[in-house]
Amino acid sequence: MNTGNQFLGTEHIDRLMRQYAIPCIISLLVGALYNIVDQIFIANASYLGSYGNAANTVVFPLTVVALAIAVMIGDGCCAFVSMALGRNETARAKRSVGNAVVLILVSSLALTAIYLIFADSIIAMFGGTVNKETFHHSQEYFFYISLGVPFYMFGQAMNPVIRADGSPKFAMVSTLAGAVINIILDPIFIFGCKWGMMGAAVATVIGQVATAVLAVWYLLHMKIIRPASGDYSLQGNICRRMLTLGITSFLSQISLVAAMAAINNMLRKYGSLDAVFGQEQYAQIPMAVVGIVMKFFQIVISIVVGMAAGCIPIVGYNMGAGKKLRVRELFTRLLIAEALVGAVALVLAEGFPQQLIDIFGAANESSYYTDFAIKAFRTYLCMMILACINKACFIFLQAIGKALASTLLSMFREVVFGVGFALLLPVFFGLDGVLYSMPVSDILTFLISAVIIVKTYQELKQEVRS
Repeated sequence: MNTGNQFLGTEHIDRLMRQYAIPCIISLLVGALYNIVDQIFIANASYLGSYGNAANTVVFPLTVVALAIAVMIGDGCCAFVSMALGRNETARAKRSVGNAVVLILVSSLALTAIYLIFADSIIAMFGGTVNKETFHHSQEYFFYISLGVPFYMFGQAMNPVIRADGSPKFAMVSTLAGAVINIILDPIFIFGCKWGMMGAAVATVIGQVATAVLAVWYLLHMKIIRPASGDYSLQGNICRRMLTLGITSFLSQISLVAAMAAINNMLRKYGSLDAVFGQEQYAQIPMAVVGIVMKFFQIVISIVVGMAAGCIPIVGYNMGAGKKLRVRELFTRLLIAEALVGAVALVLAEGFPQQLIDIFGAANESSYYTDFAIKAFRTYLCMMILACINKACFIFLQAIGKALASTLLSMFREVVFGVGFALLLPVFFGLDGVLYSMPVSDILTFLISAVIIVKTYQELKQEVRS
């Protein structure tokens, strides 16, 4: 009988949330900082500037594709393992981890091959042809980032698995180590060696290799669910259940890619019709600016997702053990915490957009850059509180095993609303329509989320009383 994780069913909820959510938040923040740190150094290098910034924005969604596959496998395995341990099914938990390792290795190598073979077409698909300089920088950055995809995906997929094994601090440290290496090497390669976009990418890949190596070491020294050699043989029913549990994580990331592809292309299309941004020397500004706004949003969402995803082992264990009242209490505390994070982010975006944009090298740019950036921060992120609550709802539903509801809600937000309004609103409002697409999507999603939140509370209450 497994006793390693029994404290998840008895320890105080607040303490468990801090113990699991904080390392997860830090891990996700650090993961997000890879691309953000690259962009900060790129933007402040005078020989790259907004062209390099725009190239970073073009390549960013392609790294998210890799992350989407990784978190689908990793989060799905984490949820599967947590529920299996709650039911004392340690053997199935071990088989899940072994299957997850095989799936991530195969999928990461396949994605790398696709990226290297179809690089130019993929870059063009995400708006990289806005001008020649941006396309050149995108090609250089994308090539080296593609080489690091297997290491990046393995490290990201194993992170939630390590948390499920009861080691959230190690998961945090492994990710932190890679990011620190990236932060140290970026200025050396970009400013010292003058390697430009290649330098930024190589620094990132070296950090990702370090995280992957630490993940391999932990896999060989797991505490509760160390898989045996036979556990690496793929088993259809375990893979299907694991991927079903992780599909929401996948869709929340991959749909962001679809939205960014739509947004980048709308920025390129309607920017060319603008009196200022239709000029060759300013054509890259809207894409560079919106990319920066999205990076700030990514930092906030990393905190939000970190809090929710960090609770997956707690929720999964208690659901498996039939302790629904604890799950309901955790949901309440999670929603309150997420709303507070959104409120703080809203104050920063609305009150200090100039200071935020200055971090990304605005001093080297024209007044058109700064003016559009301030408007973008204040418009695009004006519904941050609702965005945070929505995201928490998606992940919580996934954690309690409601994969279908979680998947549908995520699809509505990111694809139906996110992509739909990004394509529709610019027709009526030009460039401003791209900025309106985010708050409109979050308002409509929240209306659906509110109904599901109330229903979930009622179901958990009924199950507890029965």
